[in-house]
Amino acid sequence: MSSKIHFIKMHGVGNDYIFVDTTQHPIADPAAVAIAWSKPHVGIGSDGLVLMGRGDGHEADLTMRIFNADGSEGLMCGNASRCIGKYAYERGLTHKTHLRLLTASGIKTLDLDVADGVVRNVTVDMLAPVLTDERLYRPDATHSLHEGVFVSMGNPHYVIFVDDLSTVDVAYWGAQFERHPSFPERCNIEFAQPGRLGIRMRVWERGSGITLACGTGACATAVAAAVTGRAGRSSRIIMDGGRLDIHWRETDNHVLLTGPATIVYEGDIDMPDDMPTSGCRR
Repeated sequence: MSSKIHFIKMHGVGNDYIFVDTTQHPIADPAAVAIAWSKPHVGIGSDGLVLMGRGDGHEADLTMRIFNADGSEGLMCGNASRCIGKYAYERGLTHKTHLRLLTASGIKTLDLDVADGVVRNVTVDMLAPVLTDERLYRPDATHSLHEGVFVSMGNPHYVIFVDDLSTVDVAYWGAQFERHPSFPERCNIEFAQPGRLGIRMRVWERGSGITLACGTGACATAVAAAVTGRAGRSSRIIMDGGRLDIHWRETDNHVLLTGPATIVYEGDIDMPDDMPTSGCRR
C-alpha cells in the first residue's frame, strides 16, 4: 500500500525542482525522496527537492529546505526561492508582495513584481557576499586549482573566468573542482566569460552536476566580476537556461537577484511503503 504525495514542478530559468508543501505532506526522509524523484526516466526528473512550509508569521512568512539530486542538503537557492514566492502568491497562500523566507542560510526577503494577479519577476535579497571563509575554502590547500574567486552566498562558489567558455569541459573540471581539497564541504563551480551583452556562465552544482542555471551562482559570478574589475556592481548573467539580473547594492553590500519563475505542472506521486511520509515539518 502506497500513499500519494502532491508535488509541483517549477523552475527558475531552467533550474528545476520538485516542490512539496510539507504542511499537507510531511516527508520524513527528504534525502531519499530527493534521490528517487530527481532521477530522469524513472522519477519525476529535477535538480532536487524543495520542501515548502509556513513560517511563524513573526520571523518569516514561509520556510524552505532544499535537497540536491544526490540527497545532500543545500543551504540556499535563489531560483527555488523565486519559485516559492510565485507559487505562494498565485495560489492564494499569501496576498503579500514582500515576503520573508526562512532558509538554512537565514532569512531572505522576496519582492514580487505582480501584474493582473501574475508574478512576473521576483527579486531576492541574497544579503552580503563573503569572500573569505576558512570553513568552506582553504586556499593553503590548493594545488592544481585554476585561478578563481571564492564567493559564499550562503553556500560556497568558486568562479573561474575564461577566454572561451565553449572550450571548457564543464563536466570534467566541475567534478574535479567540486571535491578539491581546498573545499572541505565541496563547492559549486562557475565558469564565466564576460562579454558585450553580459557575462556568459555555466555552472557545476555540488550534488547535482551541470544545471541550466544557478541563482546563487549568478550572484557569486557578478560579485567575482566586480571585485576583479571585469564588471560594475550590476551585471546580467547569461546561463544555459536563461538570464538573471544581479545588483550588488553599495549602501549595505547586499546582492539583489531578479528573474522569473515558472510553474511547469503538478500532480500526485506514489510514496513507496519503505519510504516514511511523516515526521518532518520543518
